[in-house]
Amino acid sequence: MNRSYAFALISLACLLLSPHGVTGQTRQEKILKDRDKVLADGFWIYNDLDRGIELARDKNLPLLVTLRCLPCEECVKLDEELIERHAEVQPLLEKFVRVRLITTNNLDLNLFQFDTDQSFAVFFLNADGTIYGRFGTRSDQIQWADDVSIEGLARAMEGALELHAGYPANKPSLVAKRGPRPEFAVPQDFPLHKGKFGPRLDYEGNVVKSCIHCHMIGDAARQLVRDREGKLPENLLYPFPHPKTVGLTLDPKSRATVLAVEPNSPAASAGLEPGDRILTLEGQPPLSIADVQWVLHQADSDLALLKFVVRRGEESRTLTMTLNRGWRRLDDIAWRASSWGLRRMGLGGAYFKTLDEDQRTALRLDANRQGLYVAHVGLYSPHDQAHKAGLKKGDVLLKFAGREFQRESDLLRHALNEIRVGDSVTLVVERQGEPLEIKLQMAR
Repeated sequence: MNRSYAFALISLACLLLSPHGVTGQTRQEKILKDRDKVLADGFWIYNDLDRGIELARDKNLPLLVTLRCLPCEECVKLDEELIERHAEVQPLLEKFVRVRLITTNNLDLNLFQFDTDQSFAVFFLNADGTIYGRFGTRSDQIQWADDVSIEGLARAMEGALELHAGYPANKPSLVAKRGPRPEFAVPQDFPLHKGKFGPRLDYEGNVVKSCIHCHMIGDAARQLVRDREGKLPENLLYPFPHPKTVGLTLDPKSRATVLAVEPNSPAASAGLEPGDRILTLEGQPPLSIADVQWVLHQADSDLALLKFVVRRGEESRTLTMTLNRGWRRLDDIAWRASSWGLRRMGLGGAYFKTLDEDQRTALRLDANRQGLYVAHVGLYSPHDQAHKAGLKKGDVLLKFAGREFQRESDLLRHALNEIRVGDSVTLVVERQGEPLEIKLQMAR
């Protein structure tokens, strides 16, 4: 693997330094060594967006900006051998001004709006701030192959280059790729982070503790609304819905191309079919699944009509998808890093998982009996309220506030939006075959 390609791998897949070279290193040492290596190579502009914008303007090149957490010890990793089989990515990278942002401290939230639970995010931009598209998503804590691929990245890069070649004539179709101006311009201005973080990483001190991670932006936004309103709107609770929520599976190796459609879903009702290439969605040209999620994220939670223009064979067709009230609730949020903050608020710091058939059999629960088992109970403040209330790992939750639940995502929504902050609820659990009632108070 040559030098440029190696750093593309590091930036786009959150792959840390070779494990042979990091044994025994602290997180601080990994970050500093990673910075020194990237700066010495010079293929990426390191943590300096202004310089990238200036260079892109001078050379009339598009920007490719990656955001990734450091040290990315728990991120999704794209296999190195897979990447080496797709050498077309390197010449594509060389057609961009490449900027690598390794922290969200002082990140321009008016420009960079994305799913903050991702392991990595890629933005394709014009130097004037126009967004050509986004890349990167996930729908599981560890699985990524169904959502993104290096082939898909290459196709998105090609699409961004096409949009750049057609700019500014195509600018009207790109305007909606930027969202409304946020209340806070940078992450450190949120009340949750105010006074705790500065605009830059503290390389001279504790660089690890000085970093605002991506998911912490979402955490701060949700805490702000919960403090103000006592509940969370569904666009905050279910951010950037996965297309599978509306019955749509996209091909991770292609540019916004339908791979499968779930029967009796909004996608099926709209007339979408496998093989359809999405040319525009709500007038926006999507480069990847992340662009589709952006449109879904902006859609109304109660009723939305989304206009698709697709290429089917040699024809273009216009289709309309209807999303009825509650459509976001089909999404799964339990995998998200941000769900730990939600569990603190609504579940006292406990983590519930759906019972599988073996567990049902062991507990002698019939097929119609719903239940979640307690996979983890926080032991340290502020995630220890369920522990203090008496909940234990291995308990089976039979009822929460008089209701049964099969998914933790549904349990979280009910706890956060149907029960007031400060109120107590009764949990009915089964422990060693015996029913037990536990009182739990809803946290702020």
